[in-house]
Amino acid sequence: MRTTILSLDETTSYVSALSEAAAALRNGALVVFPTETVYGVAANAADPAAVARLRQVKQRRDDKPFTVHLAGRADAGKYVRSSAPVARRFARKAWAGPLTLVCDTPDPRETEIAEACPPEQLDQIFHKGTVGLRCPDHPDAARLIAEAGVPVVASSANRAGSAPPLDAAGALRELDGAVEFVIDAGRTRLSKPSTVVRVSGGGWRIERPGAIEKRTLDRMARSEILFVCTGNSCRSPLAEYLYRDRLGRRLGLSPEALERAGYRVSSAGTFAARGGSASQGTLDELARRGIDGRGHRAQPLTVDLIQRVERIYALAAEHREIVLDLSPGAATRVAWLDESGSVPDPIGGGPDEYARCAEQIERAVDQRLEVFLDEDCHW
Repeated sequence: MRTTILSLDETTSYVSALSEAAAALRNGALVVFPTETVYGVAANAADPAAVARLRQVKQRRDDKPFTVHLAGRADAGKYVRSSAPVARRFARKAWAGPLTLVCDTPDPRETEIAEACPPEQLDQIFHKGTVGLRCPDHPDAARLIAEAGVPVVASSANRAGSAPPLDAAGALRELDGAVEFVIDAGRTRLSKPSTVVRVSGGGWRIERPGAIEKRTLDRMARSEILFVCTGNSCRSPLAEYLYRDRLGRRLGLSPEALERAGYRVSSAGTFAARGGSASQGTLDELARRGIDGRGHRAQPLTVDLIQRVERIYALAAEHREIVLDLSPGAATRVAWLDESGSVPDPIGGGPDEYARCAEQIERAVDQRLEVFLDEDCHW
């Protein structure tokens, strides 16, 4: 068999060449392709002959399926009908990227992808009620998988016992003449394999160490929301306690159970004195809503805090500016709590000022919570 090499440097119509490779993949060819980690070799999972060839090329004698590769994060829903929130958190934060998720799928016949596969081929995708999913962070990989339009399984482009290749030349040394196409996009960016994480229920464990370290995964496994005002005594504690209360009610979890489930809600102040309590007006407004805020202790906004949280809501424009001054990389994670404008500071005001402040924050919290819950339920 002659292996065709598609090179970004040598092929004038690289995009059309990728389309040719995608069509060949769809029709049963084996295609070597780049990812951000190592080069992989892909097959159409719905084609028994293609998967058998992939197994032969890889010298695999076991019956375990290969990892499903996705063109985009949303495609995971084709393989997993429902999943633990922690799996979707990992996908939301790490995909596209060097993370392989092994998720529960008790009955593969009920999945959307079952409609696109012969029943006997489901065993080439699912194994003992689980499926391995990977969404590579490489434009050529994404285009290849998307244009193929079939379920794609893949493994590293090497024979058993050899190291995974980091460039097309390494893949050719292993598989020249055994595959139809090799897409050459230069050396891989990370040069190490993806981290494999098994998710089951609300827990997770690393099955294979890789490009993403455990301390990073620990952070990704949590959904942490931060509210920021000036002194962390009036507005942001109101937002924090209201959001936590509503989130717990919607999920049927106590504040303690929320934390155990990976949800954390906190607040900070751009000029807060550490350890201060919430203002009396804030405590009164929370109490009117059946919430005890007496345990609140103020904390100053720090770079470490900004970097650790998933999303940040600023109570006023100046708070967002300070967040970005401290950590410019947080631009995609910080927004005003109330999209209609800043929340006036009630400090020094009377009950009416605090009531208006609480009502504005309450409306904004309800809107933000709906967006979060909708996103937390989908890939």
